[in-house]
Amino acid sequence: MATDGEGQARGPVNEQVVANMYASMRTEVNQIYSKITELEMEVSEHSLVINAINPLDPSRRCYRMIGGVLVERTIKEVLPAVQRNKEGIEEVIARLHEALEKKKNEISEFEAKYKIRIKKSDEVKDESGKKEGNAQGVLVGPAGASE
Repeated sequence: MATDGEGQARGPVNEQVVANMYASMRTEVNQIYSKITELEMEVSEHSLVINAINPLDPSRRCYRMIGGVLVERTIKEVLPAVQRNKEGIEEVIARLHEALEKKKNEISEFEAKYKIRIKKSDEVKDESGKKEGNAQGVLVGPAGASE
């Protein structure tokens, strides 16, 4: 994708390359979203632990999992470590949000540059939805079928 002898700018040459680049960019965005969600769940778990042990006596025994090994400590030792971990995870989440915004802007510029439009799933379902139906739910057998 370098410039050729005539001085044309670098960039994708055909629709397939553009589509592949666009798909990879969308995949990266989805990966960032999933990582943010995973880390937010960890922050939630850390908050639950902090709220549970905070009102307890600091000299009370508690157990903490470190690298797959359960270690006995006191609340006085564990609480600051859990709080530091939570703060660290929150910082990572903030950086991931920044990366997500940059990637979204990059995708928007890419869409504008190559005039990419996304078809809504409703437009695709119009034809197939009439033939097959749109019922959703649980399939239940007739009453007394288990007897």
